[in-house]
Amino acid sequence: MKAAHFLGPGQMEVREVPKPKIGDGEVLLKVAACAICGTDVRIFQFGHPKVKPPHITGHEISAEIVEVGKGVEGYKVGDKVSVITVISCGRCHYCRRGLQNLCPEQEYIGYHFPGGFAEYLKIPKAGVDKGNLLVLPPDMDLLEASLVEPLSCAVNGQSYLNIGFGETVLVIGSGPIGCMHVELAKNQGAGKIIIADISGERLDLAKRVQADYYINSAEKNLKDEVLTKTDGLGADVIIVAASSGAAQEQALEMIAPQGRISLFGGLPKDKPTIQFNSNTVHYKEVGVFGVFASHASQYEEAAKLIYSKRINAKGLITHVVPLEKVVEGIQLVKEGKALKAVVSFL
Repeated sequence: MKAAHFLGPGQMEVREVPKPKIGDGEVLLKVAACAICGTDVRIFQFGHPKVKPPHITGHEISAEIVEVGKGVEGYKVGDKVSVITVISCGRCHYCRRGLQNLCPEQEYIGYHFPGGFAEYLKIPKAGVDKGNLLVLPPDMDLLEASLVEPLSCAVNGQSYLNIGFGETVLVIGSGPIGCMHVELAKNQGAGKIIIADISGERLDLAKRVQADYYINSAEKNLKDEVLTKTDGLGADVIIVAASSGAAQEQALEMIAPQGRISLFGGLPKDKPTIQFNSNTVHYKEVGVFGVFASHASQYEEAAKLIYSKRINAKGLITHVVPLEKVVEGIQLVKEGKALKAVVSFL
């Protein structure tokens, strides 16, 4: 089979390697599509402590089961599936509550285990036993299904925010996650949705999700614009879908009383600290939430949203590339020229 191997920062090579052989309790997948995540870009640029070269990365995976090992129950050849990235321990306090993304012993497909930038992928027994394959409807579009994983993360982010009918939502960051947040907020009944970015090119790509207002914060004062569009009240919900400490700090200046802020984008490890005015949180009764990845039930919710067309997954995919051009796809994402790029084997 062909597989793209990460060899170190800035190095990736498509190689011909043997197709994985499965043992008892394991499942073999034929990968249909693997979307390119911002994390894939960072791994390609800088490496990752959990990724040991040479390694097959990629974790936003849709596939079809082509072989089932002895003792496997609940899966059969021909099933279309979405791969749940986190393989948790299944025993800890968080796993018992269904919060696999918070498991202290978690391992990941595409990091600790080979990922989806390959024609075939073996799911280890630990992943099969923990239910890391979500069976999809037989007529689900597998290109669209590659967006189940990132959408599940956005679903997790909004699970804390309780967006109500008519509320104003500000999304900072117009990448694929920001666009997913716009579409989810619409589904929740938001009355006014504002999306902001410092890149005009990214904002143009994001116009396909039809937010109410698009603000280039490199050209206009975002705080002034938001306050003007909310009659001085501020936004009820602010989602910082960008890796920007400055944007996180500014969110506190634009939030309405009893508003909710999601710090969705993590910050660089060498600069993780922001200036935080706790009096704003105190006197305005503001809720501030973090979010990391997602858990199994949110994959299921994301798959239902895509299958029912409540989320226009295909509209978010701007570029489809073959495996041989995976580096080209990574560059498109890095440069902001792609909203969502997908490596397709279809």
